[in-house]
Amino acid sequence: MEKIHGTVVQVIGPVVDIQFPTGKLPKLYNAIEIPFNGSRIVVEAENDIGGDRVRCIAMSPTDGMKRGMDAVDTGSPIKVPVGQKILGRMFNVLGEEIDGLGKLPEDVIRHPIHRSAPSFAQQQTS
Repeated sequence: MEKIHGTVVQVIGPVVDIQFPTGKLPKLYNAIEIPFNGSRIVVEAENDIGGDRVRCIAMSPTDGMKRGMDAVDTGSPIKVPVGQKILGRMFNVLGEEIDGLGKLPEDVIRHPIHRSAPSFAQQQTS
Protein backbone atom coordinates (compact mmCIF):
# COMPACT_ATOMS: atom_id res chain seq x y z
CA MET A 1 0.00 0.00 0.00
CA GLU A 2 1.32 3.42 -0.95
CA LYS A 3 1.77 5.83 1.94
CA ILE A 4 0.07 9.20 1.39
CA HIS A 5 2.11 12.21 2.50
CA GLY A 6 0.62 15.46 3.76
CA THR A 7 1.92 18.68 5.28
CA VAL A 8 1.31 20.14 8.74
CA VAL A 9 -0.45 23.50 8.26
CA GLN A 10 -1.35 24.43 11.84
CA VAL A 11 -0.42 23.36 15.37
CA ILE A 12 -2.38 24.61 18.38
CA GLY A 13 -1.42 22.54 21.42
CA PRO A 14 -2.51 18.95 20.80
CA VAL A 15 -4.60 19.96 17.76
CA VAL A 16 -2.78 19.54 14.44
CA ASP A 17 -4.22 20.38 11.02
CA ILE A 18 -2.71 18.51 8.08
CA GLN A 19 -3.26 19.13 4.37
CA PHE A 20 -3.21 16.16 1.97
CA PRO A 21 -3.27 15.98 -1.83
CA THR A 22 -6.72 16.47 -3.36
CA GLY A 23 -8.81 13.30 -3.07
CA LYS A 24 -6.30 11.55 -0.78
CA LEU A 25 -7.62 12.40 2.70
CA PRO A 26 -7.08 9.72 5.34
CA LYS A 27 -10.09 7.99 6.85
CA LEU A 28 -11.30 9.33 10.17
CA TYR A 29 -9.48 7.68 13.11
CA ASN A 30 -6.46 6.79 10.96
CA ALA A 31 -3.08 7.19 12.62
CA ILE A 32 -0.81 9.73 10.96
CA GLU A 33 2.91 9.75 11.76
CA ILE A 34 4.96 12.95 11.80
CA PRO A 35 8.74 12.41 11.89
CA PHE A 36 10.14 14.68 14.61
CA ASN A 37 13.59 14.95 16.23
CA GLY A 38 14.65 11.42 15.27
CA SER A 39 11.40 9.95 16.55
CA ARG A 40 7.75 10.35 15.59
CA ILE A 41 4.61 11.98 16.81
CA VAL A 42 1.41 10.05 16.14
CA VAL A 43 -1.78 12.00 15.57
CA GLU A 44 -5.27 10.67 14.93
CA ALA A 45 -7.48 12.09 12.16
CA GLU A 46 -10.66 13.35 13.83
CA ASN A 47 -12.43 15.67 11.39
CA ASP A 48 -12.45 16.65 7.72
CA ILE A 49 -12.32 20.45 7.91
CA GLY A 50 -12.45 21.08 4.16
CA GLY A 51 -9.80 22.32 1.79
CA ASP A 52 -8.17 18.86 1.70
CA ARG A 53 -7.34 19.20 5.41
CA VAL A 54 -7.95 17.00 8.41
CA ARG A 55 -7.95 18.10 12.03
CA CYS A 56 -6.02 15.69 14.22
CA ILE A 57 -5.36 15.08 17.91
CA ALA A 58 -1.77 14.36 18.96
CA MET A 59 -1.07 11.39 21.20
CA SER A 60 2.03 13.07 22.70
CA PRO A 61 3.27 16.64 23.29
CA THR A 62 3.66 18.80 20.18
CA ASP A 63 6.24 21.22 21.59
CA GLY A 64 8.52 22.31 18.76
CA MET A 65 6.27 21.18 15.91
CA LYS A 66 5.78 23.71 13.13
CA ARG A 67 4.07 24.25 9.82
CA GLY A 68 5.54 22.53 6.81
CA MET A 69 6.49 19.27 8.52
CA ASP A 70 5.87 16.04 6.62
CA ALA A 71 3.02 13.79 7.77
CA VAL A 72 2.36 10.22 6.61
CA ASP A 73 -1.03 8.47 6.70
CA THR A 74 -0.44 4.95 8.03
CA GLY A 75 -3.64 3.70 6.40
CA SER A 76 -4.98 2.21 9.62
CA PRO A 77 -6.20 3.30 13.05
CA ILE A 78 -4.17 3.18 16.25
CA LYS A 79 -4.19 -0.43 17.45
CA VAL A 80 -3.41 -1.77 20.91
CA PRO A 81 -2.68 -5.31 22.12
CA VAL A 82 -5.50 -7.32 23.68
CA GLY A 83 -5.97 -10.77 25.19
CA GLN A 84 -4.51 -13.06 27.83
CA LYS A 85 -0.87 -12.49 26.79
CA ILE A 86 -0.94 -8.84 27.90
CA LEU A 87 -2.38 -9.30 31.39
CA GLY A 88 -0.16 -7.61 33.96
CA ARG A 89 1.63 -5.49 31.34
CA MET A 90 1.63 -1.68 30.94
CA PHE A 91 1.26 0.21 27.65
CA ASN A 92 1.03 3.80 26.49
CA VAL A 93 -1.90 5.13 24.45
CA LEU A 94 -0.28 3.79 21.25
CA GLY A 95 -0.06 0.23 22.58
CA GLU A 96 3.72 0.40 23.08
CA GLU A 97 5.26 -1.43 26.04
CA ILE A 98 6.29 0.90 28.89
CA ASP A 99 6.90 -1.61 31.69
CA GLY A 100 10.45 -2.62 30.78
CA LEU A 101 9.47 -6.28 30.37
CA GLY A 102 10.48 -6.46 26.72
CA LYS A 103 8.63 -6.75 23.46
CA LEU A 104 5.39 -8.68 23.08
CA PRO A 105 5.35 -11.81 20.92
CA GLU A 106 4.49 -11.18 17.26
CA ASP A 107 1.30 -13.26 17.53
CA VAL A 108 -0.38 -10.89 20.03
CA ILE A 109 -3.77 -9.73 18.77
CA ARG A 110 -4.19 -5.96 18.27
CA HIS A 111 -7.50 -4.14 17.92
CA PRO A 112 -8.31 -0.54 16.94
CA ILE A 113 -8.90 1.80 19.88
CA HIS A 114 -12.23 2.89 18.35
CA ARG A 115 -14.08 -0.38 18.40
CA SER A 116 -17.48 -1.44 19.62
CA ALA A 117 -17.56 -2.89 23.12
CA PRO A 118 -18.01 -6.66 23.39
CA SER A 119 -21.58 -7.83 23.76
CA PHE A 120 -22.83 -8.72 27.22
CA ALA A 121 -22.80 -12.42 26.25
CA GLN A 122 -19.09 -12.19 25.35
CA GLN A 123 -18.10 -10.74 28.73
CA GLN A 124 -16.97 -12.97 31.59
CA THR A 125 -17.37 -12.10 35.24
CA SER A 126 -14.85 -14.58 36.63
